[in-house]
Amino acid sequence: MSLTPNRPDTFTFWHNLNLEWVYTDLLRKIYAQTNNFHLANDLLHDAIVKFAVRNSVESILEPHAYLRSIVKHLIVDHHRYHARYVDVQALNFQEDINDDRFDMEASWLKSPERLADIKQRMHALQNIIDCLPAKCREVFWLYRIEGKSQIDIAQQLNISLNMVERHVMRALVDLSLAKDYLLSA
Repeated sequence: MSLTPNRPDTFTFWHNLNLEWVYTDLLRKIYAQTNNFHLANDLLHDAIVKFAVRNSVESILEPHAYLRSIVKHLIVDHHRYHARYVDVQALNFQEDINDDRFDMEASWLKSPERLADIKQRMHALQNIIDCLPAKCREVFWLYRIEGKSQIDIAQQLNISLNMVERHVMRALVDLSLAKDYLLSA
């Protein structure tokens, strides 16, 4: 059951925002996209702060739509940031770079065990990408591998920019979940 954001008779409002709607429906939707309760809370509170510091909060005609828009952009920004972040320690590489032994031939990089591990991870990554829906996989490839802009992809595939964003976000979420699973194994 979804709460109606515009029923002023029963809910607490703040700057024309139904707070019960914000902390139930909107938070639930953020959680569904992030699968992380703490992150969902952080993103919601960041969105509320961005909403509150706007100069003319009272002049917003659709405050709920505006807050949803802020949340959407924060989620996209979060996924973009984490898609570009490489955890060097997870690769067990940082200590060896700073070590004097790195100046030697670094034969450990070429060891059969290391190569087999890299090969297994690459196969796992390829399997995850192969499991994405065809359009999602194509958009992800064009965006992350070929480096095309989202606008160019939308024009090339004759889909909306919003759909390009959704496909990229879906692929990044799936890859992030798989990365967490692979690193925990």
